[in-house]
Amino acid sequence: MQVAIVKYNAGNIYSVDCALRRMGVTPVLTDDKETLMSADKVIFPGVGEAASAMTYLRAHGLDRLIKELQQPVLGICIGMQLMCRHSEEGDVDCLGIFDVDVKRFRSDSPDCKVPHMGWNTVTDVDTGMFPPELEGQYVYFVHSYYAPVCDCTTATAEYIHPFSAALHRDNFYAAQFHIEKSGSAGEAIFRRFLDL
Repeated sequence: MQVAIVKYNAGNIYSVDCALRRMGVTPVLTDDKETLMSADKVIFPGVGEAASAMTYLRAHGLDRLIKELQQPVLGICIGMQLMCRHSEEGDVDCLGIFDVDVKRFRSDSPDCKVPHMGWNTVTDVDTGMFPPELEGQYVYFVHSYYAPVCDCTTATAEYIHPFSAALHRDNFYAAQFHIEKSGSAGEAIFRRFLDL
C-alpha cells in the first residue's frame, strides 16, 4: 500500500511521517501530482497559517488536485481547516470540501487562553472512521481556529464552546487534533484510516 503525505509549506509534516514509520508504514512525502493521484491513501497534515498555505497550494496546482482525489484523504490540523470553505485566518477562501467556515477562538476568560493547546476529550464519535473506543478519549490539540459543528462533523470537542474535532464527507476525512501526537488513540485512528 502506497501512502502519500502532501508536501507543502507547513510545519509538523515530519511528525506524521515518523508516526507512520513507527507503525511499519513507509510513506512518501511529495507534492508531485502523479504520485499523489496514484497513492492508495493521502494524508494532508500540517501546522501553519491558512492564507500563506493556500497561496502555496494554488501556486502549485495542489488546490485543484486535492479536491479531485478519489482515494481516502485524511486532513490533520491546518490540513482540516484548509479543507473547509473559508478561514478567518488571513480571510482566505480554502478548498471547500467541507461546507463550513473556520473561525477564530475568542475568549475574555483567563481560564480559556488562545490557542487551545493540550489534551482534551472527544465525544459524539462517528465510528465509521474512528474506532468506537475513541469516545471520551484524550487527544492532543494545538489551534487558534476551529470549524463549528456542522453536517460533516463526526466528532466534537469543547473549548470555550463545542467545535468540530473531526469532519467527514465522501472520501475526505479530517481531524483538528494531532493524530500523530495522540498516543495509542492516534495510532488506532491511523490504523482505521489505513484499513479503509
